[in-house]
Amino acid sequence: MVARRDGSVDVATLAADLSVSAETVRRDLRVLADLGLVRRTHGGAHPVESAGFETTLATRATRHVPQKTRIAAAAAELLGEAVTVFIDEGFTPQLIAQALPQDRRLTIVTASLTTAAVMAERDHAQVLLLGGRVRGTTMATVDQWAKEMLAGFVIDLAYMGANGISREHGLTTPDPAVGQVKAQAVKSARRRILVGLHTKFGAVSFCRFAEVRELEAIITDTPLSATEAQRYSLLGPQVIRV
Repeated sequence: MVARRDGSVDVATLAADLSVSAETVRRDLRVLADLGLVRRTHGGAHPVESAGFETTLATRATRHVPQKTRIAAAAAELLGEAVTVFIDEGFTPQLIAQALPQDRRLTIVTASLTTAAVMAERDHAQVLLLGGRVRGTTMATVDQWAKEMLAGFVIDLAYMGANGISREHGLTTPDPAVGQVKAQAVKSARRRILVGLHTKFGAVSFCRFAEVRELEAIITDTPLSATEAQRYSLLGPQVIRV
């Protein structure tokens, strides 16, 4: 599906590529939206993550990088007095790690091999990499070893990612093994901040690992409407659009 390959589709571009009318494309997108496969945007659509679909870390690192960088910078500003920090798998959490102050003594707990490699080069950071099976899709560890390690920690702040967030179903991810690690991170942390693009909102994957009310803050980009942000904030977290 083009939307999943490219991250989004534009009505005019699709019409030209397929040699059909714009109205034909809009009609087909409405059908896909009714099936829950895409979510309409102004002039196009973006894919909805599902239980059977997950992009690779390499792919995520090439898409919407300016927006993800702004989100990461805003998340790093909420560090506060935290000393022990969990950083979730994924590209945006990796950018948060890079944005954290280099002159602070921090203990970083992560399942992400790439984040661990970035932070291990810092003089003032102690890095604890969770053990377990490595998923090639995200270059992160999962399964019981990772979960049990996390269960033994009390973490000041957890920076979390998700494949989907909705008011009805909370934070979700496609893989049960990933969901277990995320759920334990949420349980072990005193504070929890979710980061993600506006495209995550309204999307629902297979495994729920947290409720919206458990979050201190949600940081996303400005295409999420102020009205929708307000709906989520009524459940508890501060919603920051950057």
